[in-house]
Amino acid sequence: MPSVVTLIRSASLSDAAEYAYAATAPANARLIFLAGSCPLSADGSTAGVGDYAAQAASCIENMTIALREAGATITDVISTRVLVASTRQADLVAAWEVVRDAFGDHDVPSTLMGVTVLGYDDQLVEIEAVAAVVD
Repeated sequence: MPSVVTLIRSASLSDAAEYAYAATAPANARLIFLAGSCPLSADGSTAGVGDYAAQAASCIENMTIALREAGATITDVISTRVLVASTRQADLVAAWEVVRDAFGDHDVPSTLMGVTVLGYDDQLVEIEAVAAVVD
């Protein structure tokens, strides 16, 4: 089923951002609020210790599974928030590039931010998402 999410771009805003500036879903959409996707393996250990890109990829994998369980796919995501435990812009960019590539042409509105610490041992990345589907 095609996505009901409409991505909105504006010629009045910079095209340097690698995402749409806004997104909408129809009034009859069911919203899915995902918990922050963490880089946890099935056994509960932290994947990709010390590697921002590997942890972002693990987060995307786990988010995709959670979306599937909720009856959605990555193209149903309407927005994301990417949290990176670092004060270095290069670390944020390393995580962001993985997220950007995973979403491809479905470049939803996103917020990328550095934070001081995340909840699990050795965790460097977490990705929050909201999706919209029509059943």
